[in-house]
Amino acid sequence: MHKILLKIFRTGNLTEPLPVPAPPLEKPCSLARGSLSIRHVDAGSCNACELELHALNQSIYSPETLGIRFVASPRHADALLVTGPVTLAMKEALKATAGATPNPRAIIAMGDCAINGGVFRGSYAVAGGVAEVIAVDGQIPGCPPAPGQILAFLERLALPEPHP
Repeated sequence: MHKILLKIFRTGNLTEPLPVPAPPLEKPCSLARGSLSIRHVDAGSCNACELELHALNQSIYSPETLGIRFVASPRHADALLVTGPVTLAMKEALKATAGATPNPRAIIAMGDCAINGGVFRGSYAVAGGVAEVIAVDGQIPGCPPAPGQILAFLERLALPEPHP
């Protein structure tokens, strides 16, 4: 046991580097500060972005300690996080989900496919990026974006404004 502890102390901290700064929101958002409830919508992705969301919800990043949580219903959400290009089959479902989310809300396109259709753009089954179907308030670029980058963006929406 002593050898193992010495090895741990000699090795040091092996965590990931700090998250990169989040890109700015396109439109200002007036969400309630202090917590953020997110409804994730997969509009037709390859699941790479979903794997990063699963990595985000692990103990390394722990978004719940910042008040960021994922909910099962759009009626309980402050924001929609959409991944993947919007397929023709998901176009109306995405509009209905956005309509069921109470105002004020933020709609976030996560990943290159959600932003502009990505490698699937122009396919016979793809309507395009999220902005071509519903209004988008923010974008998290990447294919797929890293969990730290996702957290940095969501953190700006969830944490209270600093008091002067």
